[in-house]
Amino acid sequence: MSEQNTIPTWTRDQMAARVAADIPDGAVVNLGIGLPTKVANHLPSDREVILHSENGVIGMGPAPAKGEEDYDLINAGKQPVTLLPGGCYFHHADSFAMMRGGHLDVCVLGAFQVSVSGDLANWSTGAPDAIPAVGGAMDLAIGAKKTYVMMELRTKTGESKLVDQCSYPLTGIGCVSRVYTDVAVFDLGAGGAQVIDVVDGLSFADLQALTPVKLTDARG
Repeated sequence: MSEQNTIPTWTRDQMAARVAADIPDGAVVNLGIGLPTKVANHLPSDREVILHSENGVIGMGPAPAKGEEDYDLINAGKQPVTLLPGGCYFHHADSFAMMRGGHLDVCVLGAFQVSVSGDLANWSTGAPDAIPAVGGAMDLAIGAKKTYVMMELRTKTGESKLVDQCSYPLTGIGCVSRVYTDVAVFDLGAGGAQVIDVVDGLSFADLQALTPVKLTDARG
């Protein structure tokens, strides 16, 4: 656990382990560019999870050890990866056919904003100097059977990324079912933002103070 501004938080590796714990055995999973790629290093050893990357790779393993990188074997974020037995490369068009055809069980994406109803904004902030980069995010967000988001709850300037309504250009509408942040995990949908897990040392009241979105404690 790290401390920032006296607020207890999960580290990025702890966030990744929390996501990995919820991925079921046998799932075909796409891990988005950036923070979600860390999930590959925390998948339970007793589960078979098949990792897919939109640039045309399936059957990836954890990140390679330092000095053992092969830059002919990379994911969509140009990070070196490993390939497990049975893994393979294939055409970019075939990769998108998998994404669009509903063949992915789960995708884990980063985000600039997520609304309580599950709308996703993760490709542009709309700022004049921003470089829009949607990549395959729209295809993944809508094509996967479940779309999870992994992000810090607040921006560097303290604004909540979990919002009532997205102000940034949308990637997908009503597509996100769960959000994993550095302080809590939220289920989204018709019931709004429901808290299902909170970092140790943070009360529900203190969590509510971090976002203007009305939260419901669903931890039972």
